[in-house]
Amino acid sequence: MDRIKNRIEKLKDEINHHRYIYHVQDRIEIADSVFDALKNELEKLEKENPEFITSDSPTQRIAEKPLDKFEKIIHSKPMMSIFDAFDFKDMIEWETRISKIKNQKSTGLNEKIDYFCELKLDGLAISLKYSNGILEQAATRGDGKTGENVTSNVRTFDSIPLKLRIPQKKELEDIGFTKKQIEQIIYTVENGEIELRGEIIMTKKVFEELNKKYKAEGKSVLANPRNGAAGTIRQLNPRIAAERKLDYYVYSLITNFEFKKHEDEFKLLKLFGFKVLKYNKFCNNINEVEIMHKYWDKKRDKLPFECDGLVVKVNNLALWNVLGSIGKGPRFMMAYKFTAEQVTTRVKNVTWQVGRTGVLTPIAVLEPVKVGGVMVSHSTLHNMDEINRLDVRLGDTVVVERAGDVIPKIIQVILNLRNGQEKKIKEPKKCPVCESAVEKVLGEVAYRCTNNNCYATNLRKLSHWTSKNAIDIEGLGPKVVEQLVNEGFINDISDFYLLKINDLLPLERFAEKSAQNLVDALMNKKVIQLERFIYGLGIRHVGEETAMLISNRIMNYELGIKNELLIPEFLKMIQEYTIEKFEEIDDIGGIVAKSIYDWFRDERNLEILRKLDKNGVKLIINNNKPQSTNSFFANKSFVLTGSLIELTRSNAKAKIKELGGKVSSLVSKKIDYVIVGEKPGSKFEKAKNLGIKILSEEKFIKHITHNT
Repeated sequence: MDRIKNRIEKLKDEINHHRYIYHVQDRIEIADSVFDALKNELEKLEKENPEFITSDSPTQRIAEKPLDKFEKIIHSKPMMSIFDAFDFKDMIEWETRISKIKNQKSTGLNEKIDYFCELKLDGLAISLKYSNGILEQAATRGDGKTGENVTSNVRTFDSIPLKLRIPQKKELEDIGFTKKQIEQIIYTVENGEIELRGEIIMTKKVFEELNKKYKAEGKSVLANPRNGAAGTIRQLNPRIAAERKLDYYVYSLITNFEFKKHEDEFKLLKLFGFKVLKYNKFCNNINEVEIMHKYWDKKRDKLPFECDGLVVKVNNLALWNVLGSIGKGPRFMMAYKFTAEQVTTRVKNVTWQVGRTGVLTPIAVLEPVKVGGVMVSHSTLHNMDEINRLDVRLGDTVVVERAGDVIPKIIQVILNLRNGQEKKIKEPKKCPVCESAVEKVLGEVAYRCTNNNCYATNLRKLSHWTSKNAIDIEGLGPKVVEQLVNEGFINDISDFYLLKINDLLPLERFAEKSAQNLVDALMNKKVIQLERFIYGLGIRHVGEETAMLISNRIMNYELGIKNELLIPEFLKMIQEYTIEKFEEIDDIGGIVAKSIYDWFRDERNLEILRKLDKNGVKLIINNNKPQSTNSFFANKSFVLTGSLIELTRSNAKAKIKELGGKVSSLVSKKIDYVIVGEKPGSKFEKAKNLGIKILSEEKFIKHITHNT
């Protein structure tokens, strides 16, 4: 038996060696047929001697049974986002900021800042954990703090070692590690835990081959390589995941081995058995970064995978802690995006889409064209004002732009290509769904269907209720909602909570398990956070921010210490508010106040609320107390104007609220500070006229840093 066990171990080592040679060093030592023969012998021996099968064996990449669902995983350290730069000016300003922070903190790190640049792969971030050298867990990024356990799928990818390769001492010495560091690295690989992060991608070649295969089999084709990778990771059947042949490239080692330079992490990760992009490069200064960016911006189409920019990182790891993080991501790295992709196409037609409040939105029907790897045939034109601003007409040749994952948009009409046969786009006269009259909203650019019972409007109201930012009911997408409406099961949002398994089983897309899952999801969402409930009702002009403002007002002024609320109690409270009382809430003006006031006095809406209560829906108060009550921001009101460089607008708002402040969109005497970014608008002038204190972005960031 020892002889068989030794043979199995030798076969595993030999197969792992050739996997490393092929995937990491990009060369071949033996023919494919010989490699297959080794794998077949190992599989035969393990089948005959199952007691010698281990989880790191190359034969154990694919699980026998599909999963029922993915379990949640809390990351040991958050998987943060990266700030974006779109031109060299942005990069110069970033370098100026981080240099200033480095100098202010008197770190003694006086050497110049240099960089390590990595191609920014368009895939899916995955965290891997190894214990005693064996792959233990793989998790998606998720929301940055919590991801999904996708270990079964990740095990199927040959580019990911099931067992870490133990580097030789000579290899580590060649990199420049000390004797103490070498001992620490080898010991940790063999006896400790190692965590790293990287990107799962689908190459262009695999994408094209799969789509050719799926088309021949009559299956749905993949939209683009990124969607193909993301869809593969979320396959519950690992055998399907194995078919997709995804690649994994590492970009970060979380385990601390006391490196000095970020580039050394890649050298070590390669020795562990991971693929590292050969295009990644050290740059002495920001000018070398620009040269690399320009080169790959022109050559990106030649790459075997989708790529949308460079990730530029400060190479000196000692500076990472000095620079720290702010908002959504770290200061020590920047995503330097390639130029947005633009193409030309023609406008064939304009259709009008009916929203949940009855507002009609013009949609341009385009001659299909590929933009940024995605085939585009439609683009929103927003409203008649936008149509008139662009002077876009039927038959026009237009420039369509797609930057990153942003929805493609028409940015320009090529006027010189007009032939005189183009036709002006006219405002709608009838609703395209119910053919009721359309009216222009007084004081707005919008046109609205006058039929309160319009089929399209009702569908969008129902889908809005189930959407992620509202009640977030898994399994109730727009297509399922439409099917339930057409079958007569759903008329308004209260009807969702009457659905039974037997109602769903006869419907398309539903088996017993999926029907049970949907009913369970609905039952689990009978207790709803107040702000989500208000937003989910679909009140005109009430977005997530306004819903939160109303919820906070009720929580702070009406409820005391109570944390649960019945719908009739909520209705009684909110019906006591006059329009003027709603206007007292910061950031709610007259139009929004009247819309809320009218909604809670419409008998049709009140009947829906009564039915929701009857069907067991209750409200819970999300007691989001600010983390700090002693900060600079506590109990102060802020308005933001202009473009912020270090933070997105949403992240800036979130930080203010987290530190005890309030955010408004209106400048008034109630405001304590106006935060001014680049190219501020009329709010800046109004603030100066009212004598309101002004904060530059730099001072704003200092206050955040001081309080975090």
